[in-house]
Amino acid sequence: MVRETILLEGQIINNQSLNQMLDAVLEMGGDFKIEHLEIGKRRDDPSRARIQILASDKAMLSRILEKVSKQGATVLRPEEVRVAIADRDGVFPEDFYSTTNLETEIFHRGRWIAVKSIEMDCGIRYDEARGEPECIPIIRAKKGDRIVVGREGIRVIPAQRQTRKEIFSFMSSAVSSEKPKKLLISQIAKRMRELRDLRGSIVFVCGPAIIHTGASESLCALIRNGYVHVLLAGNALATHDIEAALFGTSLGISLEDGVAMEGGHRNHLRAINAIRRAGSIKRAVEQGLLTRGVMYTCVVRNVPVVLAGSIRDDGPMPEVITDVMEAQDAMRREARGADMVLMIATMLHSIAVGNVLPARVQSICVDINHAVVTKLVDRGSFQAIGIVTDAESFVRELAYELCPESELEEIRE
Repeated sequence: MVRETILLEGQIINNQSLNQMLDAVLEMGGDFKIEHLEIGKRRDDPSRARIQILASDKAMLSRILEKVSKQGATVLRPEEVRVAIADRDGVFPEDFYSTTNLETEIFHRGRWIAVKSIEMDCGIRYDEARGEPECIPIIRAKKGDRIVVGREGIRVIPAQRQTRKEIFSFMSSAVSSEKPKKLLISQIAKRMRELRDLRGSIVFVCGPAIIHTGASESLCALIRNGYVHVLLAGNALATHDIEAALFGTSLGISLEDGVAMEGGHRNHLRAINAIRRAGSIKRAVEQGLLTRGVMYTCVVRNVPVVLAGSIRDDGPMPEVITDVMEAQDAMRREARGADMVLMIATMLHSIAVGNVLPARVQSICVDINHAVVTKLVDRGSFQAIGIVTDAESFVRELAYELCPESELEEIRE
């Protein structure tokens, strides 16, 4: 029998990380002894546990320690973090440490150092000269990089459960079509108002259903009133938004009466062609060609937009980033400073953005398809709140909560 003593501290009772960790030890064939348990007196007080982990051999103990380390446990006497040198560009050394989206630290030269830019499914590069560990995707590794390997000297800080009675505590990871949506939207709006006043960052990730369902004016009102600080989308949203602005259709369907327009199936191509002739969306605004819509409002309000391309894109619009790795990096740059992210009616973009977000970011995924919001949570974005509803009603209700009455008349029309 081999053994190791670990420490677990923080909101380990409220967030159930203690129970989950002990269950994991037993499921993997090990055993445990709780040597010391100190429970915080108030809900926001940290609790601490010292636990001895027992296993039949070193291999089993190693697997158990690797598992529990990702749940926030640290070895009582931490070992120095290990690194190996990358021998080629775009390749990590064998046995590299695969990150979670939780705050992570490495133990080096007697102290714990926080890892910068944490996100899931990446590695940790350690810059010896700057004494700085940084999270990087595999493709960004360079020959000669010092990459963290193994599990020694690594600790993960569990997400702390909030104690305030608000959406981001009692509704965390909720995915349902039966939750009280008006209450949810009201709580989301309240938090958005707080972030705007505190100069926080709110990122919207939107699919073309925003345009198809007639939610464009509501989104524009939110942009004008300072509730959208970054917009992440694809070619389709920009294309159908500009199609609507120039021709009054989306996918060839009139947004005024819902009737298919004769020859309307060409309108999205005509929109792409017009913007490509102008040189860019911004130039189309400057030339007076584009005078309304989501893209127009982002340009005049200086809201950064990242349009990530896909293999099925028509055109695409000039601003669309067609190299997916470059697009991922652009999304990563804009999303990393986010305090809240709203992902609305776009499965692939929601998952892509969810992958690069640290767990601290409050995330809301809205889709009419229950499977979309469930999939995002299942892939590791456990901090996400899933709301099953249509895009138009969600964005419209947000606008009603946040925008002045004078702005709502156009939405009602």
